[in-house]
Amino acid sequence: MQIMNPVLVKEFRGRMRTVKMPLLLVAYLLVVGGIIFGYMYLRYANQVFFRPGESKELFMMLAVLQLILIAFVAPGLTAGTISGERERQTLNILLTTHLSPAKIVLSKLTSSLAFSMLLVFATLPVYAIVFLYGGISPSQLVGVFAMYLMAMLLFGSVGIFCSAWFKRTGVSTVVAYGVTMLLLGGTALVSVFILQYISMHSAQLGNQAQYPEVFFWAALNPVLNLISLFEPSAVMLGQNGGVSAQQALPMQPTLYFGLVYIPISALLLFFSVRTVSPIKKKLFSRTPKRGEEAR
Repeated sequence: MQIMNPVLVKEFRGRMRTVKMPLLLVAYLLVVGGIIFGYMYLRYANQVFFRPGESKELFMMLAVLQLILIAFVAPGLTAGTISGERERQTLNILLTTHLSPAKIVLSKLTSSLAFSMLLVFATLPVYAIVFLYGGISPSQLVGVFAMYLMAMLLFGSVGIFCSAWFKRTGVSTVVAYGVTMLLLGGTALVSVFILQYISMHSAQLGNQAQYPEVFFWAALNPVLNLISLFEPSAVMLGQNGGVSAQQALPMQPTLYFGLVYIPISALLLFFSVRTVSPIKKKLFSRTPKRGEEAR
């Protein structure tokens, strides 16, 4: 199967060979590095050594900052891919070529996510500097980058779907950022509401047990799920119930995040392809039997 196609090559050249790309990369690294090294200087200027626990907090801060920046970058890169072609009146031309709608959508998504991945991997030296001070295990580092990849796929799929569904780039961008903010903030608010609601009714019954139901909402929040790699109690909103935070988790948070959001991302891409396709086939078409065909 041919991986590269004209749309993907064009998108790569358009994104990677412009003057904006190195400028954005430099600006991104300056923001991330400036915040982290400024924080290190202000907090540890009067200390002779780092404590592993403090290094862990610094690494967590860097990971959350990177995730928030991904949430701003990924939807912006994908929200105008299909709608931009429609506004330039070039989408119909693309559909007349040998490229299928699926290849067009996936090529747009791949080129956008490749730029996001470049931004993430360009910050590896910053992670390496913080990693040298200890307090972080290699498995946690791998888990952080796995979360980044799943978050990029989720936010990119949301942007692609909005771009395919809405005809105007401005509208698709606003909706894509709105859904992203809902995933970042809405899931956390729902988790807190559920915890307060359950704890209030349980207190009336005299039951002070742990509430694992909160996990299934809190673990859907990308930020809380990322923090749970360092502090497992984050997806339980601080509940302990007399046991360790790791034992209290119904399942591994990152695994649960992937099991929920990867199928959702696949569905968003499927409906994006269906929206772009000029021929709309029925989702559930019944094959007629031989007797029905004769009639």
